[in-house]
Amino acid sequence: MTVRQPGRFVAYLRVSTDGQGRSGLGLEAQRQAVAAYVAQAGGEVVAEFQEVESGKRVDRPQLAAALASCRTRRAVLVIAKLDRLARNARFLLSVVEGSGEAGVVFCDLPRVPAGPVGKFLVTQMAAVAELEAGLISQRTRAALAVAKARGVRLGNPSPTPATAAMAAAARQARSRQVKARAADVLAVVRQVQAEGASSLRAIATALHEQGVRTPTGKEEWSAAQVRRLLAHAGPVHSPGSPALPPPL
Repeated sequence: MTVRQPGRFVAYLRVSTDGQGRSGLGLEAQRQAVAAYVAQAGGEVVAEFQEVESGKRVDRPQLAAALASCRTRRAVLVIAKLDRLARNARFLLSVVEGSGEAGVVFCDLPRVPAGPVGKFLVTQMAAVAELEAGLISQRTRAALAVAKARGVRLGNPSPTPATAAMAAAARQARSRQVKARAADVLAVVRQVQAEGASSLRAIATALHEQGVRTPTGKEEWSAAQVRRLLAHAGPVHSPGSPALPPPL
């Protein structure tokens, strides 16, 4: 737990949901906190491990990899906040003991001294975090029980006719947008064909090189996408237009 200057740090970042992981907001906030802490300590982050997993789970592959990296590099495990690691005192202590001789630091807590005193302090802090998590869970269950007693339907409610109609209208609007976009793209495809592209792959490559997006807005084109676009467009009737390439 004592950091030698300059020190080597292994960062462990965790969010609880896939949505948080995809947005990157929770991870980025943790990364900034770690970077500020390490810079103030005059050290460097030699490895970073990210995990999208509930804090209640103890089987975390990325955490295990981070601990192994700490032991092999003799680096400090640095975590933005205590609750990003765990709210369970026993699990937290096992992580501290498994991190190697350099130990663990939390950016939102004072420096923990090495030795048995440090382990005691970490255990007490984890116990407080565990108590807080238990109280939050208890209050949530009580609030849900009261709501259920009042007749409130819990869970994901079934869509009302109004919301179903709105969803259908949104799908129709999206379909119209895709069709309009397809018509615009088809004009470019005809031009590409006129310039000599004679296969679906050649057309797809030309569209990608010109920065033309698919009707659904994707940047990458495939031969199958070109085939579907041409199939929906139907045969070319204007004289002098090149014939459609056969499916590959």
